Amino acid sequence: MPEASPRGTYLVISEGLRKAIEEGQISDALPSEANLVESHGVSRNTIRRALKTLEAEGKIESAPGVGWRVSKGDDRRPLAERMTDLIADDGLTVGDTYPSEASLCVRFGVSRTAVRRAIAQMEGTGVLDTVHGKGRTVRALPPPKTQP
Repeated sequence: MPEASPRGTYLVISEGLRKAIEEGQISDALPSEANLVESHGVSRNTIRRALKTLEAEGKIESAPGVGWRVSKGDDRRPLAERMTDLIADDGLTVGDTYPSEASLCVRFGVSRTAVRRAIAQMEGTGVLDTVHGKGRTVRALPPPKTQP
């Protein structure tokens, strides 16, 4: 990158990759981390932050032994949104126990890091509450969806 970004270089890189995915320029495997480091002129940690951001949004997934690839799931909404929908899908109400991180990883086919980021977003919006030693519970029901 020729100059530093005020927003965070990793966000600029993730936006560029997101746009390439949405426009169909990248439809399967992403370039290797080493290639992304070289093409953007940044550190490997910056590239990994950008990739983890896209993983948390459900745009990409890690493929062991292959690298990163575009998620093939039909639902490409952000993971936090899909995890919030789980409350209604599973018939959970305020005070009910929210599923464990391990079960969420299996259910959505994402890493624990992606699940934890989505949970943090849900806690930030007041949907979930965490009690040390007790796990997570539904704190508030999400607003009903409006049809476009």
